[in-house]
Amino acid sequence: MSRSPLRRGRIAALAVLLTALPGLWLGGTTAHAAPAAPSVQQSADSGAAVHHDTSAPLRDLARAATAAPGPKHKGGDHEVRLPHPPAAHIPDPVVQRTPGGPSVPSTGASFDGIGSANYSVTGVPPDPNAAVGSTQIVETVNTAYVVYSKTGATVLAPTNTGTLWSGFGGFCESTNDGDAVVRWDTLASRWVVTQFANVRSASGPYYECMAVSTGADATGTYNRYAFQFADFPDYPKLSVWPDGYYITYNMFTPAGAFLNAQVCAMDRSGMLTGAAATQQCYTTSSSYGGLLASDLDGATAPPAGEPATLVGLGLTNTSLAYWKFHVDWATPANSTFTGPTSLTVASYTTACGSSGTCIPQGGTTQQLDSLSDRLMFRLAYRNYGDHESLVVNHSVTAGSSVGARWYEFRLSGGNPTVYQQGTYAPDSTYRWMGSIAQDKAGNTALGYSQSSSSTHPSIRYTGRLAGDALGTMTQGEVTALTGAGSQTSYSRWGDYTSMAIDPADDCTFWYTDEYEPATGNFNWATRISSFTLPGCTTPASDFSLSLNPTSGSVAAGSSATSTVSTATTAGAAQTVNLTASGLPSGATASFSPASVTSGGSSTLTISTAASTPNGTYAITVTGTGSSATHTAAYNLTVTGGPTGGVLNGGFETGSLSGWTATGPATGVTTSGPHSGSYAALLGSASPTNGSSSIAQTFTAPTGISTLSFWYNVTCPDTITYDWATATLKDNTTGTTTTVLAKTCVASSGWTQRTATVTAGHSYTLTLTNHDDNWASDPTYTTFDDVTLS
Repeated sequence: MSRSPLRRGRIAALAVLLTALPGLWLGGTTAHAAPAAPSVQQSADSGAAVHHDTSAPLRDLARAATAAPGPKHKGGDHEVRLPHPPAAHIPDPVVQRTPGGPSVPSTGASFDGIGSANYSVTGVPPDPNAAVGSTQIVETVNTAYVVYSKTGATVLAPTNTGTLWSGFGGFCESTNDGDAVVRWDTLASRWVVTQFANVRSASGPYYECMAVSTGADATGTYNRYAFQFADFPDYPKLSVWPDGYYITYNMFTPAGAFLNAQVCAMDRSGMLTGAAATQQCYTTSSSYGGLLASDLDGATAPPAGEPATLVGLGLTNTSLAYWKFHVDWATPANSTFTGPTSLTVASYTTACGSSGTCIPQGGTTQQLDSLSDRLMFRLAYRNYGDHESLVVNHSVTAGSSVGARWYEFRLSGGNPTVYQQGTYAPDSTYRWMGSIAQDKAGNTALGYSQSSSSTHPSIRYTGRLAGDALGTMTQGEVTALTGAGSQTSYSRWGDYTSMAIDPADDCTFWYTDEYEPATGNFNWATRISSFTLPGCTTPASDFSLSLNPTSGSVAAGSSATSTVSTATTAGAAQTVNLTASGLPSGATASFSPASVTSGGSSTLTISTAASTPNGTYAITVTGTGSSATHTAAYNLTVTGGPTGGVLNGGFETGSLSGWTATGPATGVTTSGPHSGSYAALLGSASPTNGSSSIAQTFTAPTGISTLSFWYNVTCPDTITYDWATATLKDNTTGTTTTVLAKTCVASSGWTQRTATVTAGHSYTLTLTNHDDNWASDPTYTTFDDVTLS
C-alpha cells in the first residue's frame, strides 16, 4: 500500500495535510497505465544494497525508542485497480454451495494482536501479517511490530517498525512508512522483516528496508539492508526461497501511473551472514500486477536449483499467469525470468465489478474494498517428496455475494498445473481477504474476513483434509472472532491477512486478521488464532510415491511403461497396494508387482487397444498403505487411433474443450466429480439461468457398440418446471434416442445411462439442464465420464 498523497490518491498523508488538502488523498483522479513495456525485462533497480550493517539487539533499540507513534496515515479510498481480466459470462462453475462439517478444526490459542488497545492507531488499513518461529510469533501491521510467545504473552511490546532500523541512517531510520511484512525462514531459523521508505517523495529515490535476524530470537540483533528504487515499489510481498529472498511489487511512476509488476531476488546467503548483498530485479509488461512468489513452508527444500514460481491473475477470466525466476548470483547474466505462461483455470469474475468495492457491513452504508484485482498473500509452497504443491486464493463474485476462490497447483516438469480448485461461498454472506496454507499432512486451511448487511466484519476459517473430495472445503466453518462494530468512512480493509504454519510441529495453523471492536474509525484491532486439522500427526509409518517417466506417447494398440518408486519416509516399511484410474476407453493398467514394500519399486504398464481414441489422458496412480495414501500423475498421449470417439469425455482438461456449450450456465466443476478431478456443470444454484446444454458430434470407432455417461441432478422442483435430459441423435440415419428422459429429483446421486451405437455412424450427444428461473428452487446437473466401449 503506497503512502504518498501525490501517488494514486491512496495513502499516507500527514494529518495536517489531510485536513488542509483532502482532495489529494480522497478525491484524486484515476491514474492511467503507462505505455506497455516488453513482456519481461531486467530492471535498472538491480544492484547492490546502498547500505548494510548489523544492529544492536532489538530489545535494546525498543527501550530507547521514542514512545510516540509514527506519523498519522490514512488509506485513501480511491485505490487504483490493477490490471485484471474481464467478467465471465457464466456463473462460477466451481462454487461450493454447502458448508463442510460436521467435523471442525480443533481450536487452540486465540488472543488480540496489535490494535487500538495497545498501540496508537492512526491509519487504515492495518495490513495484518504474522509469522511463527520455533518459540515466538512476530506480528507486523502497517507501521508497528510486536513479539509474542505462543501463549499470547507479550515478549516485545508493540513498537514502530522503524525501530528495527534505529542507528542505520537514511530514510530507513528516519521514516516509518509501512507496508511491513514478516516471514520466518524455516531452513535457517531466522526472521526476515521488510518495510519501504521515503514513499512521500515526489521524485524518489525510494527504498526497501530489509532486516534478517542473526538467530531465532526476534528481539535480538539483525543484519540490515537498504535497496534503492527509481520508481515507487508499492505493495511489497516477501517470500522465502533457498536461493534468495524474493519480493514482488506493483511499480508506479512518481506521478502515480501504474507501470508493471516487478520481482526482486535478494542474496539470501549474504544477508544471513551480514555480508554485502545485491538484488536482481525483473519486470513484466503493464498488463500484469499483483504477482506473488512461491514461499517455502516446511523443512523440505525444493529440488536443488528449482526456480521460484510467480503467479498473478491472467488476461482472461479463465486463466492465471505464471513466471519462473532462476537467479544466478555468481554470473548474473545467466539469471532468467521467463513468462508469462497462461494457466487455464475455472472461469471467474473478480469481485465487486469495476470499483472493487461492494462488501456490505451491518449498521452502516459504508462498503469495503475486496481488493479482488490481485492474488491474496501467500503463494505457499510445500515439497511433499512425491509431489510439490502451491496454494493461493483471491476474491471472486459468487452469485449475489463474494467468495474465496482457492487453488492447489502441483508442479509437473517445473510448471504449475491445476490439481484442484474451488470457490468457498456456501451461503449469501461475503467472504474475502483470504490467506491459505497447507500442513505437513497435506491438509489445507483457508482463513478470511466475513461480512454482510446484517453482520459486522468477522474472522473465520475452514479447511479440508488431504484425502477429501477435490475442490471442496470439508471442515466446518469456525468463527475465530465476531466483530462488534463496522468501519465507517473508509473502504480499505486488510490489505491482506495471514495464514502461517508453526514450524515446531508443522501442523498448527496461525491465522491473523483484523476486526472492529466497535463501530468507528481508526479503532481497529487484530486477532491471532491457532488451530489444527485432523490427521496431522507424525505417522508411525509413511512413504513417498513417484513415477519415472511421468508421461508417455503410444500408438493405439501399443503399451507404455513407467517405474513406480516408493521410499519409507517415517517409521517402519509398509505394504503399498498400487492402482490406476482415469484410463481412456479400451486401455488397461497393470503393475508388476501389484504391491510393494515401501522402499521397493514396481513397473506400471498401460496397454491401449486399437479402438482407444486419440488424445491425452491424465492417469492417477494411487499407492495405498496401512497408514497413508499417496498419488502420482501420469499423462498418456494416444496417437494413431480412431479419429472418431468422444473428446474430453471426463472433462479432465479442466474445461469444456471438445464440447459446444449453449446457455449462460455451463462450465466444469471440481466439486464431487464422478471420477478424476472435474465434471461438467450445467445450471447454477445462484443465480438461476434457464436452459443450459453441452453437445458433441463424434463418429463411433470400429469395435465400439455402447455409449455411457454419468449424471447427478439436483432438482428441488417438479418435472413440470425443471429437469435434466440427454439425447443422442444418429446423424447417419436421422433418428434420435432419448437416453435420459426428463428427470427431476431433489438429489439423484451419480447415476449411469447407456445407449447403443453403431460403429462408423456419426452421432450428436446433447446433455441439458433446464431451470425455470424460480429463485427458491434452483436446478443444476453435473455430467461426467462420457465413454464409448
